[in-house]
Amino acid sequence: MSYIKHFADRPENYQHFRPDYPDALFHHLVNLVPDRLLAWDCATGNGQAACSLAKYFTQVIGSDISQTQLDVAIKKDNIQYYCWPAEKTTLADHSVDLITVAQALHWFNFNDFYREVHRVLKPGGIIAAWCYPLGQIIPPVDAIIRKLYEEILGDKYWPPERRYIDNAYQTIPFPFFPIVTPNFSIIKDYNFSALIGYLNTWSAVKEYQKRNLQNPLELIMPELKSAWGDINKTHQMVWPLHILLGRHQGVPTPFVN
Repeated sequence: MSYIKHFADRPENYQHFRPDYPDALFHHLVNLVPDRLLAWDCATGNGQAACSLAKYFTQVIGSDISQTQLDVAIKKDNIQYYCWPAEKTTLADHSVDLITVAQALHWFNFNDFYREVHRVLKPGGIIAAWCYPLGQIIPPVDAIIRKLYEEILGDKYWPPERRYIDNAYQTIPFPFFPIVTPNFSIIKDYNFSALIGYLNTWSAVKEYQKRNLQNPLELIMPELKSAWGDINKTHQMVWPLHILLGRHQGVPTPFVN
């Protein structure tokens, strides 16, 4: 829980510096659902995924455990936000056509969340959960960011749940009928200042600051600037998406350990 609290720190930075998810992903998902009446974006954060879903669904529910994040969430007429834990909502039984979880499933209690999914998802409904690992920019910059990620932060500052992302979500139990998914990637342009803004949203960076009263980015700043070149120059960062996609068969599947 202590790491999750980091996401309530400067929530506007997540909206400014974290990447948006590709429209092609949502177009793919909505073509799999039987109806487009209600979508639930669980752990919605600032509502990035909910906003994309709102283009397709009559109603979208965005929920998050952090009211601070919800306070700055993107507003749309057909989006309603609620401060709920992922594992317990007030959604009606078998009312949801599509459930999405963006970059958050690894934080959940899997057994309790999947019970809630089975309760609220319509038979034949879809659940999609995805994550993105380290992005790639240019090799000299990538090497320094990886140094920050692995050597400076590493297991000492990253929570154990981060390993689910490192393993491309393949070690997360997923008790739904699997659906083969095309490859999707995220692409976002950054100048140097925006890159620093993005790195400062990492939970492990915040944990390092909390314990050491120092920003770990200071340890790589000179070489990162040198590798970047002109700080006003824009580079693309590309992240592959790792997606778990499944259909609710209408009967409970065995719970996981």
